[in-house]
Amino acid sequence: MTSTGRLSPSLAMETRVALTLRMAAGLTVAEIARAFLVPETTIGQRITRAKAKIKAARIPHRVPSAEDLPGRVSGVLTVLFLVFNEGYLATGPGTDPVRHDLTAEAIRLARLIRALLPQDGEAAGLLALMLLTDARRTARVSASGELVSLGEQDRGTWDTALIAEGHRLVRERLAAAAAGVPPGRYQILAAISAVHTSARDVRDTDWSQVVALYDQLVRIDPSPIVALNRAIAVAELDGPEVALAVVDRLEGKLAGYHAYHATRADLLRRLGRGQQSRAAYDKAIELAGNTAETVSLTRRRDQLG
Repeated sequence: MTSTGRLSPSLAMETRVALTLRMAAGLTVAEIARAFLVPETTIGQRITRAKAKIKAARIPHRVPSAEDLPGRVSGVLTVLFLVFNEGYLATGPGTDPVRHDLTAEAIRLARLIRALLPQDGEAAGLLALMLLTDARRTARVSASGELVSLGEQDRGTWDTALIAEGHRLVRERLAAAAAGVPPGRYQILAAISAVHTSARDVRDTDWSQVVALYDQLVRIDPSPIVALNRAIAVAELDGPEVALAVVDRLEGKLAGYHAYHATRADLLRRLGRGQQSRAAYDKAIELAGNTAETVSLTRRRDQLG
């Protein structure tokens, strides 16, 4: 699963990541496409061209030297992040909603990278993010097989040992930031997760801090996914109407992403716009991957009456 470190940088980063996810991590082309939010044909062509380039240019598969590691670690961390995401919420139909085999392997490798590169802030941040997320795994799916949102989870079932370890890593990186080392994407995401896992009840969540962290993340990762997640936090801080205005501006980039429509449906529900909410839930259900998520979305839609 770490073979992205062996592939020559002559391949574009996205291509290296996609090829590694397919050949080393064993993800399907469909799963990789959903991770990148692009059509399957795009990923299939990207992988085919990469294999052809490796063969034609005789690009060697070799273990990078110690000097190469800092330049290669970003791609490795991206692979592990996407593998973990697929494990924590499998995107394919007919699969278990949470695949512990993938999350456990991603954490194992993240620990290894952390040990090899103890001064790398993003390696520590990614490990912290994984631990704080995995701590909530047992509360992720209900006994009836329905995906449970963060706000509805039984926090008493969260793994306190993993949370404590993740918080220690976050505090370590915050100390580094205070010393003048700016945090990267995974460190900020870990800090956001730390805020959530510090609250005993969803009502105790410090949403102003969450939004401030997303503001920081947007500056280094202005992706539509980050903007969508920030809008969810904004809804808790400034209300659903403010958040909906932000979400609606993302339609052109996220029209094929089920979470966009699910977020919109929830905001519309909170605003009392039942008919529009139902239509948004219908679209989210149509695009959703696994059964657990579909069941959750269907319940929410049907509760509209």
